[in-house]
Amino acid sequence: MASSTAPALTVGFDLDMTLIDSRPGIRACYLALSERTGVHIDADLAVTRLGPPLAEELINWFPAAEVPAVADLYREMYPAYAVEATPALPGAREAMAAVREAGGRAIVVTAKYEPNAKLHLAHLGIEPDAVIGDLWAEQKAQALREHGAGVYVGDHVGDVRGARTAGALSVAVATGPCSPEELRAAGADVVLGDLTAFPRWISDYRPERA
Repeated sequence: MASSTAPALTVGFDLDMTLIDSRPGIRACYLALSERTGVHIDADLAVTRLGPPLAEELINWFPAAEVPAVADLYREMYPAYAVEATPALPGAREAMAAVREAGGRAIVVTAKYEPNAKLHLAHLGIEPDAVIGDLWAEQKAQALREHGAGVYVGDHVGDVRGARTAGALSVAVATGPCSPEELRAAGADVVLGDLTAFPRWISDYRPERA
């Protein structure tokens, strides 16, 4: 006889500008990369458009043929410059705790290079049930489906697209480069100011009402 018990809720979270304010660390790493390569990078501009994969930013500063090697160098330099400089965003730890208090699992699905994503979370003492990196926008649906995520929380319209492709409820937080209006226009089901509002939201959330 099949069980009638509903599966535990799994909530996915983006990393940059959803759980962590990665702007100070990424800015420092871009400045160090600029010094190392001798190529000008406007780090202040770059950190206003976080979300897409690294290569999409590097192509603004380096010839296309050089981008893969420069991306490898950036990722190699990243732990020394970016991890300690990056704080958790308000409500990040509480949001993860709220998922578990609701009997669910919390995972991180991010476009960031996975080893560096794990370094950030370990440094901040944030312990998700799984971390999946190197996935952007619609690609995130793969991991969300594999882990049975019914909700995905992110700050970028790409995160909204990933949630919708996976058939998950899209919860957007306006802590990144996209405005609430942009997030709603992209199809977000819920838009919160930041993660401090998430525990109350999830305490009222019922999957059958989605």
